[in-house]
Amino acid sequence: MDAELSEDKIGSKRAPAVAADVTPRLSSRDQLIRKLAVASQAGHMSASLAVLGDYVGASHYLLARYDLVQERGLDFVVSSNWPFDLVRRLESEISAAYSRSTELEKCLSVLHPKFNLLPDDAHVPPGISRQYCSLTLGVGRTRLALMLLFADNFVLSPELLREVGLLTGYCISLSTRKTQKSERDFELTERELECLFWIAEGKTSDEIATILGISRNTINNYITSVMRKTATKTRSEAIAFAVRNNLV
Repeated sequence: MDAELSEDKIGSKRAPAVAADVTPRLSSRDQLIRKLAVASQAGHMSASLAVLGDYVGASHYLLARYDLVQERGLDFVVSSNWPFDLVRRLESEISAAYSRSTELEKCLSVLHPKFNLLPDDAHVPPGISRQYCSLTLGVGRTRLALMLLFADNFVLSPELLREVGLLTGYCISLSTRKTQKSERDFELTERELECLFWIAEGKTSDEIATILGISRNTINNYITSVMRKTATKTRSEAIAFAVRNNLV
């Protein structure tokens, strides 16, 4: 900031005054990072996504846990301001697209913007394009997708989109909320840990039911819950996860 000139009250000489603010101004990028850090550490994921949406020019955002999209219901939605009916309409298509992808395709698609068209029968807000952008990202063992809607004829920047994907992961990693869906991986109950221990010992559901004195169906429900929370698809994968994380 240029130093201002002030008139010396004694005589007519002018002398340079000391600048009132010598702190260097933050760049817009630094301001963006600071805003995201404050919102994320407070657990306000929706506020973080709103900031990122404005940054890239998106009108609507939807952050989903891709590793949960094959479950029934909308538990895979972490945060969204998409119209509810639109999310419900896309639920099955998102799940089907994820299940058709190979493990290699899922890895190669990380932070690469993809563009898809909304179904013809899906209702979109006025002025919003039927084309939406999807960005996949990973935070630890959790796979997520950020889906963005834009205004008609909006010109998109692939560089900004990839940057927003990185910043979304940054926001999630900073979040300290215990109820955040992206942090549910280790929230296993005592009974779930017991079942995990016994399947690691090679016991069947019937044998675990006998050991714990509860029904076989209840055991299977616990094991299904364990696999959902650990983002694993088989009992063998759940056992491997438990060994890696010292759970058994």
